Amino acid sequence: MIGLIVTGHGHFASGLTTSLNLIAGDAKDYVAVDFEATDSTDDLAKKLTDAMDSLKDCEGIIVLSDLAGGSPFKTAVEIGFPRGNVEVVAGTNLGMLVEINLTRTFSEDVHALAESACNVGKDQVMRYVFQHIQQNDDLSDGI
Repeated sequence: MIGLIVTGHGHFASGLTTSLNLIAGDAKDYVAVDFEATDSTDDLAKKLTDAMDSLKDCEGIIVLSDLAGGSPFKTAVEIGFPRGNVEVVAGTNLGMLVEINLTRTFSEDVHALAESACNVGKDQVMRYVFQHIQQNDDLSDGI
């Protein structure tokens, strides 16, 4: 199985994890890493290293982060890239997390799964547009 780490500023990771667990149950080979206001980037690096080490028996690891260029993203890249089997994706949303959590059990290709995460994440962003439906009140033709 491909391991999954979710990270982000504040309680982004633990908040998404609570939602994921409500929707899909407790995730296996999964770690949430929060970057709290009291944490330094060294603290974050330690948390992410520990998370990646705990998933060392996985076929690969995907790190889903909140913002591209933010400390959780950059730190995950710095720690994960040298390992060779870690993909880091930014812009995580709940729809992406739910789908990737479910599909990772059937995938052995961490790179393809990371690409899928990007596509799913984009597909989950949409805007509701109200469309008024015209009703035909002309009953002259009968029922």
